[in-house]
Amino acid sequence: MTAGPKGPASYFPSIEKTYGRPIAEWQDVVRKHYPAAHMQLVAILKNEHGMGHGHANAVVAHTLAQDRPKGA
Repeated sequence: MTAGPKGPASYFPSIEKTYGRPIAEWQDVVRKHYPAAHMQLVAILKNEHGMGHGHANAVVAHTLAQDRPKGA
């Protein structure tokens, strides 16, 4: 038996189902607002797109981790 995704990615199936858009599109929204801080990005997803706090935080955390330079 294989384990499912861990960390922020574990929210992705629920996010896609709840908000009707793939994670890649949500990541594009986050990236469009760089270089905003983590919580500013969370607020954008919540206030402009109606996303819940946990889901917004998961998308932002995962996107920032992907985009962080290696070794930083």
